[in-house]
Amino acid sequence: MKIVVVGANHAGTACINTMLDNYKGNEIVVFDQNSNISFLGCGMALWIGGQISGPEGLFYSSKDKLEAKGAKIHMETEVTNIDFDKKIVYATGKDGKKYQESYDKLILSTGSLPINPEIPGKDLDNIQFVKLYQHAEEVINKLKERPEIKTVAVVGAGYIGVELAEAFKRWGKDVHLIDFCDECLSTYYDKPFRDKMDTQLLNNGVKLNYKQLVKEIKGDKRVQAVVTDKGEYQVDMVVLCIGFRPNSALGKGKLNLFRNGAYVVDRTQKTSLDDVYAIGDCATVFDNSIDDINYIALATNAVRSGIVAAHNVCGTKLESIGVQGSNGISIFGYNMVSTGLTLEKAQRLGIDALETTFHDLQKPEFMEHNNEQVSIRIVYRKDDRTIIGAQIASKQDISMAIHLFSLAVQEKVTIDKFKLLDIFFLPHFNKPYNYITMAALGAK
Repeated sequence: MKIVVVGANHAGTACINTMLDNYKGNEIVVFDQNSNISFLGCGMALWIGGQISGPEGLFYSSKDKLEAKGAKIHMETEVTNIDFDKKIVYATGKDGKKYQESYDKLILSTGSLPINPEIPGKDLDNIQFVKLYQHAEEVINKLKERPEIKTVAVVGAGYIGVELAEAFKRWGKDVHLIDFCDECLSTYYDKPFRDKMDTQLLNNGVKLNYKQLVKEIKGDKRVQAVVTDKGEYQVDMVVLCIGFRPNSALGKGKLNLFRNGAYVVDRTQKTSLDDVYAIGDCATVFDNSIDDINYIALATNAVRSGIVAAHNVCGTKLESIGVQGSNGISIFGYNMVSTGLTLEKAQRLGIDALETTFHDLQKPEFMEHNNEQVSIRIVYRKDDRTIIGAQIASKQDISMAIHLFSLAVQEKVTIDKFKLLDIFFLPHFNKPYNYITMAALGAK
């Protein structure tokens, strides 16, 4: 069987490895328009901020590794067209060489593209995106080579924007964080938690410019100012991170698309066409918190989707168990994790939901060192009381606790089950009346 894979980052790499490791005798041909494979974009801010020594550890695979297992990899080669009726992929290499590959099964792993807004002045020098390895490398080189860059505007206060605000502060730059929302991280957390992160950013010198829409970027060849509907800020670099859109142009007109343009897939990752599968950021996921398909672009989801597709393409039926969109962030030592729906998002979706929120020290008061405040919110349906989301925040590392709630959302566990849940106690780790139990006991 001949399998063509278009795109070889997280989802593609997971898919290719799974097929090569578990199924022998297939011909696997891969096209990717980048010059590298498997770059962990989630580590970009750490690299830019100097919290890691370099980018080498942000790669976990390569053309050589995949070819050593038996795949044929074409790097820096763009797929220009796909004839879905004749099952032929057309591509062009960086050197102009043309490729025409037939396939029995096709896997689309084309990822997502940064949103490039139509703003006057957006083509000035020192306007940056942060998606690829090359983007991060360019930013770092400019920070090293251009000491005149003293003030940076980060446009977009989602996860990437907030992480980059920290990274630029670690360079000693003045940082403006600009967003049209009222607070940062509006997708992942309810207001009390967003306020905590905003306080953390303010305490570390980030200037917050919220409820503002960027109208223009001014400059003479290079950036000199950002103009919003509320004011003008003198800056030397602008980083645009206002979101991503699925890279689905190859399938438009032939494959069913989600409302945002992602390929609609079933639980086997199959698209609306037989023998065509889509994985990673270009495809939908099944969201257990709403019991419906959704779009949640996370590397963890991408890897799992690649594994699921690989088995199905090679003849083993395997269905995704769905996702909850579990995620986390750590900024200047303050950690926040969430899964499922926030209360605000549940209400926007018309779900009659309730929340229970609790604040306490992580450990007993007599543990005088390394003992921090923890805040937790659990969101649950009013009718059947099933948990549909949770958020936790602390300077303590509370990250592993969110996995419990991810499983709870997936398995439709009720808030009442948590009231007497067997949670161990040891002063080194928690309180006998721990924050999870106490939050559950406080549920209406």
